[in-house]
Amino acid sequence: MSKIQKAIQERILVLDGAMGTMLQRNNFSEEDFRGERFKDFPHPLKGNNDLLSITQPDAVKQVHRLYFQAGADIVETNTFSGTTIGMADYHLEDLVYELNFQSAKIAREVADEFTDRPRFVAGSIGPTNRTASMSPDVNDPGYRAVTFDDLRVAYKQQVEALIDGGCDVLLVETIFDTLNAKAALFAIEEVKEERKIDMPVMVSGTITDASGRTLSGQTVEAFLISISHIPLLSVGFNCALGADQLKPYLKRLSMNTQLNISAHPNAGLPNAFGHYDQTPEEMQALIREYLQDNLINIIGGCCGTTPEHIKAIADVAREFKPRNVELN
Repeated sequence: MSKIQKAIQERILVLDGAMGTMLQRNNFSEEDFRGERFKDFPHPLKGNNDLLSITQPDAVKQVHRLYFQAGADIVETNTFSGTTIGMADYHLEDLVYELNFQSAKIAREVADEFTDRPRFVAGSIGPTNRTASMSPDVNDPGYRAVTFDDLRVAYKQQVEALIDGGCDVLLVETIFDTLNAKAALFAIEEVKEERKIDMPVMVSGTITDASGRTLSGQTVEAFLISISHIPLLSVGFNCALGADQLKPYLKRLSMNTQLNISAHPNAGLPNAFGHYDQTPEEMQALIREYLQDNLINIIGGCCGTTPEHIKAIADVAREFKPRNVELN
């Protein structure tokens, strides 16, 4: 049994909050994103947060450190867009292995600074900016911008680098299209088999609106069935919704699985300017309801959340035992 599998039986594990929200506080310029190494690169790089693990590693380290200090047990690597598919927007496909390796290495170094209890690094595997289930062209419903095999190959490269960099667990997250996620899970299983290793895997989908479905049209139950053939550390939901809106879907998940359940909701819904206004205290009160209802084993924050939010969540998580994984 891995350390994280042992820890999740003993207590509710706290995941970190938003990486992007924290990095944006630095107001990095185009020059900051480029650093010395990419100062003459012929394409714009501003906005490529994953690249900051190479050009501004101290800033990324500080975000991890602040989340651990706030009480997080797990931090996610700065690799949400770290595939050749995601990096194609910036013409940096050749940098993918290094980006993921360095991001994992940075997070591992910070995790190892904390010796009070085991701290973990989750390799963040985002959904990419393409969907394998649906056509982006309304006039050609049979067209696909990406194939399952394209995704499998891209994810495999990311997975290998994240493992090499020192991750404890892999987190396939913000899943809006389960076919994309199945490609990631297939790639992970390939790497595990080739290396003869057992790497814990977390899966976190995204309910995109009040219909209670993913973007590719799956209900909570259908999503769960689609990924239930893989041995998982946890299944859950993140992003898109705040803690309040997410609760009914976590309840449905809880009633239908014996897996550990994770949640990292946004800090409420965005306002007219795209900012998140929910305070740490407001979010803490909503998370307390999750805990009282015995819904979760892993809890953290997504868009708009900060170390202050994670501290409030960690404080309340300590008051409760983890969800009993027998069917509720």
